[in-house]
Amino acid sequence: MTPDPTQPASLDDAPASSLPPQRSATVALSLSFLWPGLGQAYARHTKRALLFAIPIAVAILAGLVIVAGGVERLALAILSPATALAIILVVLIAGAWRILAMSDAVEVTNPRAWRQRSTVATFGILTLVTVLVHGALSVGLYSAYDAGQRIFGEVPTPSASPDPGESPGASAAPLPTTAIGSAPPEGERLTILITGIDAEPGRSTSLTDTMIIASVDPTTGESSMVSIPRDLARFELPDGRTYTGKINSLMAYAERHPDEFPDGPLPALLGTLGHLVGVPIPYYAAINLPGFVAVVDAVGGIDVDNQRDINDPGYGGWTDGRPIGFRLSAGPHHLDGQEALAYARSRRGSGDNDFTRARRQQEVLLALRARMTDPAVVPQIPSLMSALGDTVRTNFPPERLDEILELASMVDDDDVHRAVLGPRRYADRPTDTDLYILVPKMDAIEELSINFYGEDSRYWTTAALPSASPSVAP
Repeated sequence: MTPDPTQPASLDDAPASSLPPQRSATVALSLSFLWPGLGQAYARHTKRALLFAIPIAVAILAGLVIVAGGVERLALAILSPATALAIILVVLIAGAWRILAMSDAVEVTNPRAWRQRSTVATFGILTLVTVLVHGALSVGLYSAYDAGQRIFGEVPTPSASPDPGESPGASAAPLPTTAIGSAPPEGERLTILITGIDAEPGRSTSLTDTMIIASVDPTTGESSMVSIPRDLARFELPDGRTYTGKINSLMAYAERHPDEFPDGPLPALLGTLGHLVGVPIPYYAAINLPGFVAVVDAVGGIDVDNQRDINDPGYGGWTDGRPIGFRLSAGPHHLDGQEALAYARSRRGSGDNDFTRARRQQEVLLALRARMTDPAVVPQIPSLMSALGDTVRTNFPPERLDEILELASMVDDDDVHRAVLGPRRYADRPTDTDLYILVPKMDAIEELSINFYGEDSRYWTTAALPSASPSVAP
């Protein structure tokens, strides 16, 4: 074909006035930095623009859905190790995708722009910014992944409060990481034992001085919290024997007698408490009480309504020859971490005891849950994750965290059924011993179990009849 002598041989030979306006490669790569694909759209490459833009849009939309679900959903999502790891990978891939989009924007706009120092310098600066931003996000998410690994991982079992003459200490036996007994399927009642680990310097380690059984019925949304006194004794074990010691010595006894409790100390405790209150307890959450301070501080403190003046001059030991003490007037208060811990632990003030303390512990847990749903906590999520990783251990499966969230959304804190199995309603102090122990009043506990758990209670159709049974001495 003979060239038309009236037309230029190429675009390079064409007069400047006849060429389409030249797009800036620097502007194109800057736009793709802001949102992958924008630079390609600027260069009028629509298909390539959609190719780069849609994956990022989908990822951000998924993130917005999680955030829109509230603080609890966001925190629980990144606490699941598998989910946190997946999000880290998405963040890293998104960073690489952004850099690729910037490079492609230059190529489709003006490949010769790579010869210009301004283009190379802009690309280098924006690439560095991308690496820093996505790297920082990944590091923050990795802290959540690490926290989840610790929360759902194995830790040594601390010994229960020892009997006189025993040496306190931690056992090498790990806490179970799977459900005790049969795990309830989705849609059935969830029950968990919340225990406190008191591991401050100078104190004997304890797992079972604080015991709260929390339960939620997913079909009705009804929830309950039952506190178990550490001095409860002479109660029936699941195999029909009677344990004559205190409940807070059961784990230590079970550890020393594996022939009698082959499943281990914690399964022995959960099985016994489940048998006592009438519902299986497959899960536990062990809370390190000193670490609890960091959790409360991470959410900005909690709000409580103190029912009576507290004046415990002996709380917290001594410093510089003077008692530390804890005092709090009756009425509403906003407590920081140390104050919240003292509120939950103080029991030697005038009119206070283990049972008033147990009621306050329930109040503190509900107040903490309420605070964690506040959107103002979102900026504190990194520090909250770190604090939770240092504070909580559980065998609850991380893949069911969404289920916990759904149940939590059904619960109204004002409607939570709460009880402490103390005297005089649920236990009596016997007169045949000088030891301070509490013997459970099973008729009252059976009634409570039916009221709290309904048809899920083993007492729903079975009446506890007095019968002779072998005893187990601690």
